Amino acid sequence: MTKLALGTHPFLLGFEQLERLVERTAKSGNDGYPPYNIEQTSENSYRITLAVAGFAEHDLSITVEDSSLVIRGRQGDDSDGRIFLHRGIAARQFQRSFVLAEGVDVGEAVMENGLLHVDLTRAVPERIVQTISIKKG
Repeated sequence: MTKLALGTHPFLLGFEQLERLVERTAKSGNDGYPPYNIEQTSENSYRITLAVAGFAEHDLSITVEDSSLVIRGRQGDDSDGRIFLHRGIAARQFQRSFVLAEGVDVGEAVMENGLLHVDLTRAVPERIVQTISIKKG
């Protein structure tokens, strides 16, 4: 039995980009840090919440790159002159990517109690009906 790829299915014309997007998403390995939630806040809006305790606003960057929302965190080493008997809170950097569908716009980002909230909205596409005329051959 032959495996039929999404882009080669006869009823799905022009979906090659979607297939590449699915492959890219499957290959991106995330180590689970930082933990996050994705919630639907209305029919056309979403909120991504990342637990970024210990990060300040200037330690974080949010960009949209090639239809992906990329959130990066980098903390400076603040252990100068300090002696730790136990260090369980590591100053570690991260990069978390979320693939955005066409028509999804990134709204505001808010930092609150160690949580970074990023709001997204999805534009409602117009329903277009197009009539194609048939010419005599």
